[in-house]
Amino acid sequence: MSVLEVDDLRTSLLIGGVERHAVREISFAIEEGETLAIVGESGCGKSMLAMSIMGLLPAVASVTKGHVRLDSVAIEADPERAMERIRGARIGMVFQEPMTALNPVLTVGEQIAEPLRDHLKLSRREARKAAVALMEKVRIPSAASRYDSYPHEFSGGMRQRVVIALAIACGPRLLIADEPTTALDVTVQRQILDLLDQLRTEGRMGMLLITHNLGIVAGHADRVAVMYGGDLVETATVRALFSDAAHPYSRALLASLPRVDRDLSELASIPGRVPTLANMPDGCRFIDRCPHAMERCQAMPPPVELSGARGHIVRCWLHVAGSNHAARG
Repeated sequence: MSVLEVDDLRTSLLIGGVERHAVREISFAIEEGETLAIVGESGCGKSMLAMSIMGLLPAVASVTKGHVRLDSVAIEADPERAMERIRGARIGMVFQEPMTALNPVLTVGEQIAEPLRDHLKLSRREARKAAVALMEKVRIPSAASRYDSYPHEFSGGMRQRVVIALAIACGPRLLIADEPTTALDVTVQRQILDLLDQLRTEGRMGMLLITHNLGIVAGHADRVAVMYGGDLVETATVRALFSDAAHPYSRALLASLPRVDRDLSELASIPGRVPTLANMPDGCRFIDRCPHAMERCQAMPPPVELSGARGHIVRCWLHVAGSNHAARG
């Protein structure tokens, strides 16, 4: 059963009076208990996609096309008051910087108890008891005595555990984790990711994991969607992407990974940079950095499912039957 369905989603911003598409015709689904990783360089639209789903877009941005469905019910057109009932209750979110996600003047226990009182209508005493149980669930030592501690009294890893406790407090159907380990050291990163995996499995949640780290994808995702310039250019199982990436951008990302069987002095890089929103090409947005670019790439390629690879979808003219594969002069 699909927990989340995103269908032909477009998010636009007004820049200098001109509408620019920061997220363009994105479609995917997440099943119960499944982790879908969204990967790509900074500026590719990953966080904008998450904010579109959560209904947390800035004033200059809006969803201008498509649908977002949670358990088959459309939510993208709900008024803000309705979204407030969904956020924190049916959709939880783990942000990349826990210090900015937590209120520095409230105790961590109060912050975890707040959604329990708002959404589940628990009494103050019941909410405190449930909050302590959540702190124990995310493995915060001496949870009962740390209930009245403030965020600055916790380490970065412990603060992120508090954020996770907040995100799962009301038993959400979908958990969005936006770069959840960016500010943490490698050992703590592994602990946080393992914890998220365990909570997803226990709660039968769907999880949208946003990251630029392909190592995290390899160890903690079921499927992966590659974003570039606001477009979803390839979607596949993790195994299929790592063994047979189809889009030139996906291949370039994988080629840039350090490997034990490769000389680090030969580590590949992708020339150029992600275009700004004001300078996005109309067709394939990777056209100026792609070694296989051709005239036809000036038009947006259609999604193509690779032969013999069910669910492996790529948007690239190289895989469209009858395309002219001659590179541009």
